[in-house]
Amino acid sequence: MITTPSLITTYLEMRSPDQLRPNRADARFQVREKTDRDWRFNRDLYFRVGEQWNWIDKRPWTDEQWKKYAAAPELRTFAAYDGDAFAGYYELRQDTEGGVEIAYFGLLPEFIGRGLGGALLTSAIEQAWSRRDGIAPKRVWVHTCNRDHPQALANYQARGMVVYKIEETAE
Repeated sequence: MITTPSLITTYLEMRSPDQLRPNRADARFQVREKTDRDWRFNRDLYFRVGEQWNWIDKRPWTDEQWKKYAAAPELRTFAAYDGDAFAGYYELRQDTEGGVEIAYFGLLPEFIGRGLGGALLTSAIEQAWSRRDGIAPKRVWVHTCNRDHPQALANYQARGMVVYKIEETAE
């Protein structure tokens, strides 16, 4: 009998921007907010970044579902560039409890292992803490699992995020 390993999901949070331990890349690495909302960008990056980690929650979505998702006022999308080359992205989503979730985060496969993950996460956390409408978030949070990049959890913790819940589900 073949057994599939359990899915272990770890939830992390930061309750103050003072907890951030930043990691910077050289000046070639830049992150910019995508202010022109294009649902295809979110969809395509979800597939390109998430393919190697088996992101499946949005795979069956229709174009209409993607359009609605990307147009949501609580969602902000950021693109990362290493020089002129597109390197990765992240999405921030305001939750209903005054927090900001790092909803999706990752690098394209060819940029993994270059030391950019810490810089990308630093940008995500700094942007999450930035005031929107004059209101600072109560917390910044994220979840990762044992199917994400093997260094994902370590990166979150190295930036100052603290585990607050772990769930295990049999697959």
